[in-house]
Amino acid sequence: MKIWLYDTTLRDGSQAQGITLSLEDKIKIARQLDAMGIPFIEGGWPGANPKDVQFFWKLKEEPLQQAEIVAFCSTRRPHQVAAEDKMLQGILAAGTRWVTIFGKSWDLHVTESLKTSKDENLSMIQDSIEYLRLQGRRIIYDAEHWFDGYKHNRDYALTTLKTAIAAGAEWLVLCDTNGGTLPHEISQIVSEISTAIPHCPPLGIHTHNDSGTAVANAIAAVRAGATMVQGTINGYGERCGNADLCTLIPNLQLKLGYECLPPEKMAQITKTSRIISETVNLAPSERAPFVGRSAFAHKAGIHVSAVAKNPITYEHIVPEAVGNQRHIIISDQSGMSNVLHYAKKFGIKLDKNSPQCRQILEQLKILENQGYQFEAAEASFELLMRSYLEERSPMFELHGFQVHCNISSEESYSQTKALATIKAKVGKHYLLEVAEGNGPVSALDRALRKALVKFYPKIAQFHLTDYKVRILDGKLGTDATTRVLVESSNGKQSWTTVGVSGNILDASYQAVVEGIEYGLLLESLAKTKVTQY
Repeated sequence: MKIWLYDTTLRDGSQAQGITLSLEDKIKIARQLDAMGIPFIEGGWPGANPKDVQFFWKLKEEPLQQAEIVAFCSTRRPHQVAAEDKMLQGILAAGTRWVTIFGKSWDLHVTESLKTSKDENLSMIQDSIEYLRLQGRRIIYDAEHWFDGYKHNRDYALTTLKTAIAAGAEWLVLCDTNGGTLPHEISQIVSEISTAIPHCPPLGIHTHNDSGTAVANAIAAVRAGATMVQGTINGYGERCGNADLCTLIPNLQLKLGYECLPPEKMAQITKTSRIISETVNLAPSERAPFVGRSAFAHKAGIHVSAVAKNPITYEHIVPEAVGNQRHIIISDQSGMSNVLHYAKKFGIKLDKNSPQCRQILEQLKILENQGYQFEAAEASFELLMRSYLEERSPMFELHGFQVHCNISSEESYSQTKALATIKAKVGKHYLLEVAEGNGPVSALDRALRKALVKFYPKIAQFHLTDYKVRILDGKLGTDATTRVLVESSNGKQSWTTVGVSGNILDASYQAVVEGIEYGLLLESLAKTKVTQY
């Protein structure tokens, strides 16, 4: 059975706290949704702001490949003529074939929000839809606050739907606007409509997540007969958000057998989720079902061992079905299976019965107890493994470092400058270098690179891309242990290393040194592969 997907990320999703989309953002998101195979994309409310007007103009000049772009608007204002309503003129100017009009289903909103009569509300629905139909538009009618309206005044709520049908609406979308309805209520009410309205047009469902049941409610509606689902990528939306299409689509298609996307497009769901989270500048949820980085992550040794034998023991679907992948996490919860998994991943030969394998596992748990976190610093864990396998040679010996900071006030702002001095030995060569930075870690990193680049020229290509600090036992104040994560890159690959100490500079130094060492290890391994080939 075909389920029509209707994405409202660009309109309802953009109403979420913390999201502001530029015109370029909206265009990028629309094209990604189009590439994913979403058939209906709600672009916004043309006329409400200049940006939405420009958005529809832009897509008229450069149309989408397959999706219908939909303009959104309310019914005409009370006691006006639809043909003279400026809001509806803006809708026509957008030039879309499909238009979504929303109207009031709950008589409370008619009298309290619109301050008009129930009969006038019916006229507003009828006039607006009839006028747009005469202009050649196809209509999706969103019955706002439908479920609350139905529960408080069933007859009037049904009358609003019948009015929309008579006026020419091709879809009736039932909206749980306040998000307070539960799945069993959704099922019952949607099922009752086919009896209450013979020859009813296709039904859609639009749910909000205020009760944490938006996805469950949408599934309940589909099972009761709805054939359109409205939602947003990553569940963005006002208050607690909307039904998350990244969760809803896999459940409907992979679990229940409905046809939502072309099969070859299902693997784009994770990619789309992450592209859009990046575009709206919100960190993706690590624990999001199906698309989160932790959705197929395994940490406990028993889990890892079982998954290695048969993934279905702890995975409800194949991660690749939605474009995600399995993650085996290394931590103090790990068993031998985790260590062997990472050895294979790193290209290291390791026998599970060898004493080194047991030593690596024991050292891992000791270090994690001290505050190290290898889950987010796989590069440091690889270096640890190579140490026990005697595959790690020290690059240099540290003979000490000093960092000095100077805060000077210039005009109306303060500027911090740091100076780092490092003493080291490479082979038989003793080194003393100094470098400045905009902070102590920056200065230390520059001094270290300046000293080592003479012996390891590839270091010139390395640079820090991220730096994170975590205080592990804050109740100790300035005596607390600090964990530092440093992300480095050579322009082609990125890797993360970790350092832990009661001194933030020492922790930073550990992470920076291992970052440089791991970058050189990658270069060495790459050369080895080329030579072997």
